[in-house]
Amino acid sequence: MNPKEKLLWSIALPGFGQLLNGKYLKGIIFISLEFLINGQSHFNELILLSFIGEIERAIDKTEYQWLMFYPCVYFFAMWDSFKDAGGGKEPYSFLPFVLCAFFVTVGLIYSAKVKLFGFSLGTVWFPMLCVIPGVVIGIVLKALLKKAKFFSKSVQD
Repeated sequence: MNPKEKLLWSIALPGFGQLLNGKYLKGIIFISLEFLINGQSHFNELILLSFIGEIERAIDKTEYQWLMFYPCVYFFAMWDSFKDAGGGKEPYSFLPFVLCAFFVTVGLIYSAKVKLFGFSLGTVWFPMLCVIPGVVIGIVLKALLKKAKFFSKSVQD
């Protein structure tokens, strides 16, 4: 399998990409963290409530102290499986993953307060939307840093 396939398996469940890469200890650790954080934060219940439109109930049931760990574990597991499979060889290719973790965590912090078009998206939908600026800014920043590195090499030569 190629690195993108491992990345997709990690999106399905953190740790799956590591298992496919033969990194069994890391895979088991990521899967264990997934179950621990998911259970302690009631994340599956939050997802269910959000899907049926019970946003306020989902916000009330959110265990922020646990759920705030989730984006970092999730995006690091994705990056790790992708890199271990041979991806991420470009300079700064980690930036979209790091910025997604950051934006989703900050989005989670403000999710109970933010309203879009008068509607609260809650602790599931709003953080998911925050992936978009994380990816876009990460890709743009990666390109800018690579370009700056190229220009600094040209000037030195």
